Amino acid sequence: MLDYDEEAARYDRTRGGEPRAEAAASAVLGLLPPTARTLLDIGCGTGLVTQRIAHGRPALRVFGADASYGMARLARQRIGSVTLADVRQLPLPAAAVDAVSAVWLLHLLRGDGAVREVVTEAARVLRPGGVFVATVDKDAGHDVGSDIDAVLAPYRSSRPADAADLVTGYATTCGLEPADGAGFAGHGQGRSPLRTARAVLRGDYASRLALPGTAATRLAAELTALPDPDRARADPAYRLLAFRVRG
Repeated sequence: MLDYDEEAARYDRTRGGEPRAEAAASAVLGLLPPTARTLLDIGCGTGLVTQRIAHGRPALRVFGADASYGMARLARQRIGSVTLADVRQLPLPAAAVDAVSAVWLLHLLRGDGAVREVVTEAARVLRPGGVFVATVDKDAGHDVGSDIDAVLAPYRSSRPADAADLVTGYATTCGLEPADGAGFAGHGQGRSPLRTARAVLRGDYASRLALPGTAATRLAAELTALPDPDRARADPAYRLLAFRVRG
């Protein structure tokens, strides 16, 4: 896992920057009901996406929450209303907001029940008719149909932490019903074989790949042996799902 306090200063410029953030924010806004007046962006990171959500709908009061001090500090400079918090235990009463968003968060969660806890907490703080919007199947959006994808295939886990069916099941158990979905491009996020190899060795693919023993080293060697190892492949395509509070 990355040290997000340390990563905060370079996070945006290495993750597609403004174009990717704008695409994500537009997709989130398209899934919010017009009646929504408040939104909490959990795992808000540097606040780049959160800020664009706020700019995209000025009447919407937007807040952020993140467990990393470095990330939350940067986000506060952008949107002001940011809290340092474990998003499994939000410092909010029940039924406090109209919408909760979780962009590129669920795939990072480790440990049994972690995603379930986050979905449960999001459902708790939503008002009647409120909406939870989250990215799902994040890592599966990368490298589709590419030579990188072919090399990764034998190592792939069948049930990543943010698998759409798992998240939908958790949401349903918490009293949320599927409402809608959307897709958007991860501008500037196409990975080269060398970049993918470095990510594998860092453990970035922990929710997508099963790499016991020395498998990560072996996989990294296979990736670096691909043709044009410095050339980025196509940008990923990300997926959002929205769930509405029943009743």
